[in-house]
Amino acid sequence: MTQIESARAGAATKEMEAVAKAEARPVEYVIEMIASGKAVIPNSTTRKSGHVGIGKGLRTKVNASIGTSSDLIDVKAEVAKAIAAEDAGADTLMELSVGGDLDAIRKEVLSAVSLPVGSVPLYQAFKEAIERYHDPNKLTEELLFDVIERQCADGISFMAVHCGLTRLTVERLRKQSYRYGGLVSRGGSYMVGWMLANNRENPLYERFDKVVEIFKRYDCVLSLGNGLRAGAVHDSLDRAQVQELVINCELANIGQEMGAQMMCEGPGHLPLDDIEANVRLQKRMSGDAPFYVLGPLATDVAAGCDHISAAIGAAEAARHGADLICYVTPAEHLALPNRDDVIEGVRAARIAAHAGDIVKLGRGERDMAMSKARRDLDWKGQQRHGLFGEKAAAIRASRAPAEPGTCTMCGSFCALDNVNEFFRENLKAGGKA
Repeated sequence: MTQIESARAGAATKEMEAVAKAEARPVEYVIEMIASGKAVIPNSTTRKSGHVGIGKGLRTKVNASIGTSSDLIDVKAEVAKAIAAEDAGADTLMELSVGGDLDAIRKEVLSAVSLPVGSVPLYQAFKEAIERYHDPNKLTEELLFDVIERQCADGISFMAVHCGLTRLTVERLRKQSYRYGGLVSRGGSYMVGWMLANNRENPLYERFDKVVEIFKRYDCVLSLGNGLRAGAVHDSLDRAQVQELVINCELANIGQEMGAQMMCEGPGHLPLDDIEANVRLQKRMSGDAPFYVLGPLATDVAAGCDHISAAIGAAEAARHGADLICYVTPAEHLALPNRDDVIEGVRAARIAAHAGDIVKLGRGERDMAMSKARRDLDWKGQQRHGLFGEKAAAIRASRAPAEPGTCTMCGSFCALDNVNEFFRENLKAGGKA
């Protein structure tokens, strides 16, 4: 049985028990969330990985994406980036290669990390269609479904599949006179081209039952891809994007009823005042299915620092209910990210997720502990409570203060050091110690 089928039968799987322990939640709560489709556990019947819960009442998770391009094919570099992402604290990984031997690359990455790994099968399907037929628009349904099953069999735990990208959504795009930012989804753009060239409906929508059957067989999470996500803040919540979201929310409920774990994917670029509306719309229409968001980037002018733009949007999305954040690196829109870009992207997304969870889950204990350590000039405590303690310690050590209890920002002018002695009696008498 799949996770959702087991939960509906009232049976706790080892995956649910692991998630309950990691989240400090009763296992009954995890069972309830999985059974209702409000949470998922990316899983695979063919590969062992860490158990990560994504959904309502659980910590906001961070996804890191790696993968070759048609210009840069270095498998060792991608494996190194995957390992770096895991070490930096990513909860899940997406292997998104489009250059080289994709089957071999995927297997290398899967064997290198313990994270649940996701993919976008349309990349490989269209690449193989080009190699076989010299035309992506000659992709056959047989090849498309073969690639999906092949990736599931290799041990992929969740997969972005563009089932909600239909002829109706494409017509919405045409009627609104296209977009400021164009189409930015690689898989989505190829599927739009395929539908227009063949004058046919998307087979992933027409044969959704077959898609779900494959995912059930491997207990893989079906993440309904956002092929018409906005690539510019001025395209936010346009009719085409919302139309696809409506269809994805419908498909999520259908897939859940069929016994598969389902997620919906969300926007790429949104101004801050649209983020709450987008999250609430998805949650209301899907019945609280987990929401996986790219960014969202809150401005379009931060190239070179888009990980910061994305962290701003991600914190806002997380606090309103987004469940899984796909990181953005400093190389976004510019180049294939390197190992350092991956680490910085994960760190920025982790900060955003934590900031959102302070509000969404009321989890401020770690911040309170950090505040007290700072107040007391407890440098080891600050390292212990910080998200990136080793980096903080390294920065402090690189600019050692003359007075060991302070830092070189203030030195002998340290506000805390100057005033704390006057309040020690208050703290001993029951102050906020």
